[in-house]
Amino acid sequence: MSTMPGADNESHCITTVLKEPLFSIRGLKKKFPSGFCGANGIDLDIYESECILIAGPNGSGKTILMRMLSGLMEPSVGEIIFRGKPLSTWANVLRNNIGLVFQDADAQIIGETVEEDIKFGPQNLNVDKNEVNKRLEYVLAKLDLDKKRDFSPRRLSGGEKRRLAVAGILAMGCNIIIMDEPFANLDWPGVNQVRSIIEELKDQKKTIMILTHELEKVIDMADRLVILNQGKVEDSGIPCEVLDRLKPEWGVRDPRKPYRS
Repeated sequence: MSTMPGADNESHCITTVLKEPLFSIRGLKKKFPSGFCGANGIDLDIYESECILIAGPNGSGKTILMRMLSGLMEPSVGEIIFRGKPLSTWANVLRNNIGLVFQDADAQIIGETVEEDIKFGPQNLNVDKNEVNKRLEYVLAKLDLDKKRDFSPRRLSGGEKRRLAVAGILAMGCNIIIMDEPFANLDWPGVNQVRSIIEELKDQKKTIMILTHELEKVIDMADRLVILNQGKVEDSGIPCEVLDRLKPEWGVRDPRKPYRS
């Protein structure tokens, strides 16, 4: 399989016994002036090249965790260790490592065309012009956007906009992708487009964090399932085993069971 020009293609195995976590999160809390506690003592390890599904009801702390992992929000208490060092010491390089795909795909659109939008990130990182063009052609082909390169991003479908967001992240060279409710407001073709993106990222050994309450659309693709509730981790492990241990008060529906209104 072809690889991103200029990107690290070293293969990683999350089952290696002595492997250190990519992220080590300990006692993480985030309290707001209103008194709301968005994170309430999160302990969690995240490993390189795994696809981890973080599920929980609205207000469980998923998005707040994403913002703290990416350096967009400071915790009130606790620490995040990234590659063996405090996350705060990586402030200048986080944007080269972590790419966010927000729930509102329109919020990430910057360029007037698909091509301009993809090129914006690496250009902003002062990547060499020839390298930018190589990365552009690579991601256009990989994410099936080559025929849309001159389109206005606003004219794209919901699934295509999320593909565009991922294309921009890959063009920047990010190896960690966090997707916040990636299936929100998508029709079934859009859902399938996002699933194909996740498959491609898994094939490239990217570290993928998917924050969602729509387990039925992605549970089969996850290496690990984490349940967040009221700002803390309720359970973490092999998806089918975590589902077997679900409790009603966690606010997460088992997708293997028939839906009941």
